Order: sequence, then C-alpha cells, then structure tokens
Amino acid sequence: MKICPQTSEDGRRLAETLEGQRFAMLTLAEGGELKSRPLTPLEFDEHGRFWFFISQRTMQPLLGVGASEANLAFVDTARSTYVSITGQAEIVDSAERKAALWSAAARPWFPDGEHDPDLTLLRFAPRSAETWDGPHSQVVRLAAMAASVAAARPIGMGEHEHLKVGDGA
Repeated sequence: MKICPQTSEDGRRLAETLEGQRFAMLTLAEGGELKSRPLTPLEFDEHGRFWFFISQRTMQPLLGVGASEANLAFVDTARSTYVSITGQAEIVDSAERKAALWSAAARPWFPDGEHDPDLTLLRFAPRSAETWDGPHSQVVRLAAMAASVAAARPIGMGEHEHLKVGDGA
C-alpha cells in the first residue's frame, strides 16, 4: 500500500502503524448481519482515505448509492500490531483514479486492466481508529503473557491508543 504524507499527528501515527500492511478486512452490514471480506489496500492518501479496487458486480449491491458505515481491520501478527478503523465506504468511479492506482497485480481479478467494466473503486474515509501495539519480539510477548498470568493482570502487554483520523467524508 502506498502511504502518502499525513497532515495530522494521529494520521502520521496511523500511517506508521500500517507501514507494510498488505491486507485489510472490510466489514459492512448486509441484510442485518455484519460480514467481512479481505481487500488489498492500494493507497492511504494525503487526506487520510483508503483506496481499494473492487468488483462493481459484487460490491455495488452491498454498498448501493452513497456512503455506508464500515470498519477496516488490519493485523500484523509478526509485529503484534492490530488496528480497527471506523468510517464510511463508498463506491467511486473515476477513470483517472483507476489509472493512477492500476498495477499488474490486479490483472488476475480484472483481466481487461484499468478499463475492465467490472473494475471500480472503493474509498474508505475514516473517522476514528484504535490501535493495539504489543511487544514486537515473540520472546518478550511470551514473557509478558507469563508475567500477566502469574500476576492475574496485564503486564507489559503493549499500548492501546484511540486516534482521530480523516474527516470521515
């Protein structure tokens, strides 16, 4: 994912936490149930918005017209970082933006390239994020877990932070 320079301190902290992330889980309400699907984030833009390629055929019925409440989740077990982002998802059909974000890695899903009739964009505009950042070393995580079990309370398990990111629009 391309990460653009962020204008807010919380945006910069979130960008640092997401560095190297390749996959996210997008959760939407579908027929009264919450359902998640994996997506590959293409960009975290300078306005704090995430961009994804999606199938118009499968996603349009879920998102409809306008913005939908959604959640993005990222997990990096190797670094013991976890991120949950609340915001709005909406379909954006921009030939210019598709061309700017296009890469050959998307071709298996969209064989006709950036002009594939099924290709469209999902823009996710965050309002807030929560991050959990545990010890990066597996040995340290195990030691912290053992100390927490012995003490019957969390010890050295990491940091939890609430961030205000994007403008939610």
